[in-house]
Amino acid sequence: MNRKERRAAEKQRGASAGGANAPAFAAGIGIADLAAEASRLRAMGRFSEAQAVCRDILAREPDHVPSLNLLGLMAQASGDHRGAVKMFTRAIAADEVNAACHYNAGNSHQALGNRGKAVAHFSRALALGMEGKAVGFILQSPVIAAYVERIARKWPLAVAGAELFGNEGLAPLAKDLFLRCAMEATTLASVQLEVLLGYARAELLRLATEPGKAGGETGDDVLAFACALARQCFIGEYALAESEAECGHATALRDRLLQDLASGTAIAPLALAVVAAYVPLHTLSMADTLLRRDWPAAVAGLLQVQLREPIEEANDRSAIAALTPVKDGVSLEVMRQYQENPYPRWTINPLTAFAADQARGKVVPSAERQAALDILIAGCGTGSHAVQIAQVYPNARLLAVDISLTSLAYARRKTRELGLRNIEYAQADILELGTLGRSFDHIESVGVLHHLAEPTNGWRVLVSLLRPGGKMRIGLYSELARRVIVEARARIAARGYRTTAEDIRRCRQDMIREPQQWQALIGARDFYSMSGCRDLLFNVMEHRFTIPAIAAFLNDNGLSFLGFEPFDDPAVIDTFRRQFADAADETNLDQWHRFEERHPATFWDMYVFMAGKNAD
Repeated sequence: MNRKERRAAEKQRGASAGGANAPAFAAGIGIADLAAEASRLRAMGRFSEAQAVCRDILAREPDHVPSLNLLGLMAQASGDHRGAVKMFTRAIAADEVNAACHYNAGNSHQALGNRGKAVAHFSRALALGMEGKAVGFILQSPVIAAYVERIARKWPLAVAGAELFGNEGLAPLAKDLFLRCAMEATTLASVQLEVLLGYARAELLRLATEPGKAGGETGDDVLAFACALARQCFIGEYALAESEAECGHATALRDRLLQDLASGTAIAPLALAVVAAYVPLHTLSMADTLLRRDWPAAVAGLLQVQLREPIEEANDRSAIAALTPVKDGVSLEVMRQYQENPYPRWTINPLTAFAADQARGKVVPSAERQAALDILIAGCGTGSHAVQIAQVYPNARLLAVDISLTSLAYARRKTRELGLRNIEYAQADILELGTLGRSFDHIESVGVLHHLAEPTNGWRVLVSLLRPGGKMRIGLYSELARRVIVEARARIAARGYRTTAEDIRRCRQDMIREPQQWQALIGARDFYSMSGCRDLLFNVMEHRFTIPAIAAFLNDNGLSFLGFEPFDDPAVIDTFRRQFADAADETNLDQWHRFEERHPATFWDMYVFMAGKNAD
């Protein structure tokens, strides 16, 4: 909508803007322009006018989701949560995979006291891809913002629990249903939230060990919050820092729990949840007896994650076939690392987001994707990669291999839960796969080769397994983009940090206290879990590549570069095209090398690209 059209539209609305019979806009103004105008008016606080524009849009297109959502948000802002729910419900009926509408509906249901519906919508929003935005929404909460501000006022000095939580204690924090859902579902990558949750955990510990109470007197919200926090700690593999005194109290509570398990004494649910926030329950002796007791729903969910699932994985390890030996010294060290810290510990069901992408046309079921291909996932880790590829190629036969049995057991359990039957998991070292006696139409190896003693040796093995005309998707670290990691690893080595859990926690806290030196790393999602931090900063082996080195390997091994994976930021491609103008060629590695030299952070995660094997 240009300025002239906007002026005419506003004039046409005039005095009756927001009324039931607000006049329609002049013909010729498109819905997209009207929607932009409605958003602008809402941002300016001119709700009546924005509502009139939305109604005009809905008169033309009754299922226009942005307008329904906008009307819901304005009703929400005015305190009309019942009206808001009606709008969000209509929006979700028109677009069931809209994460924002589910999140907004959850907020209004929570305000109305419809807790079950609120949790259902919040969980759906997270599954549909909102997990990356969860931290931002959580920090917008006035309650949480107030806690964060109190901590910041004294930072880096500690805040007393009574000063932080006041007379109300943890109750206001515990009532935040979206926070609880997010803690159960995903890693919350935020220093502010990590510090706040650390204080909350210490306060729960105080409640659970308070003399005379034995952790038995607490409300349902606080217990549910404690269970959600314990699940968050488990997801992050207990990366949160704890003081010496706190450690002592937590150890004493754990020992008391062990005594109660041995004697069959009753166990307070809060005490159990607090112990689980400091140590994984499946590592405790006789912990399996907890499964024979009756528990509140929140505790039962905690036991599912910290006890039933790890027991299932441990029992499953003996069923995993070993296709090759693991003999190389570096491979053995890497295997040990991922046995101790399988990575990543994913929790969100990737099939939900995949279905949403399909519904939006982002994933097109082409003939190639529908074919009955033989696919190798070389270095499948904990299985999220294999699960995603199984969805992209639903008729394919997948062999997913890794050197870590712990990772494979996790992958098998998650795959069974999702009902996928076209993935075969096995233990193997990429360097030994040449003896497999099989070939594949498609090979995936993302984030793996650079951890081998000689990455190109492993890559050549994979090329030998690829059928003529086949494709491979490769992910390798960039020398230019990883400079900050190289510098960080050098500082870590100089300070003498080891790869123990205690030293990784200490290192993380030192980094948090020195944000100027470590800002780029503190912003990385991997920083917020023990396995992620170890993979990022303490990996036993890491190689990095340049684009010319990749080009040379492809040329020497009969492979053609087919292009980098689409970037999360579309501006990258726009900038690339502007740099080379009419000569821009997205399959030209020489151009990409020159582009990366000018923009060294482009491949911060990895180079991820497709290559094709010559048909002859």
